[in-house]
Amino acid sequence: MLEIFTSALVTFFVAIDPPGVAPIFASLTNGAPNAHRRAMAIKSVVIATGVLLGFALAGGWLLNAMHISLDAFRIAGGVLLFLMALEMIFEKRTERREERAESIMDEHDAHPETWEDISVFPMAIPMLAGPGAIATVMLYMSDAGGWAERGVVLAAAGVILVICLITFLAIGPVMRVIGDSMAAMITRILGVILAALAAQFIIDGILGALVNAH
Repeated sequence: MLEIFTSALVTFFVAIDPPGVAPIFASLTNGAPNAHRRAMAIKSVVIATGVLLGFALAGGWLLNAMHISLDAFRIAGGVLLFLMALEMIFEKRTERREERAESIMDEHDAHPETWEDISVFPMAIPMLAGPGAIATVMLYMSDAGGWAERGVVLAAAGVILVICLITFLAIGPVMRVIGDSMAAMITRILGVILAALAAQFIIDGILGALVNAH
């Protein structure tokens, strides 16, 4: 159980990437009243939790309904996570997130009297509950041997989302400690780890497909 929890915890941390998401939240809520910033932090994490929980519980049914084998999903999920890892290593993922943040800020600049609700888009989806996180929760839930293991996987995802919530609520001091260069370095290191995990998913999927074929 501890091994499953540790593996899931690391994968969710890399897929959701709290150090990479924190600067985006900071820029989107820059200058906003504390009450608005707090509301956006709580709402975005709650919505992301609901999305991931939905895919965690209904993901297996969805795969069966679409006649997709677990091995095929492992390979597809691994490829998706590997592409995301490459974007993290070469900072493409950060650039795309910053572009989304800039577009939201441009809208606010046009209407400075109101503050945009960024909790659903882009914070909850796709910043927190993006394709990588959804693929990760579905992969681990599909591989789980019973409800005890599924509970461990959900607990790991919950820990990372709580970390995101705490980070958002304390975004000012956090950004002063992390800084842009430190956040970029952490994101690149996490990208290398995610690439290795993605390769393992692909290898497991290919081996499983070959075994089932015989």
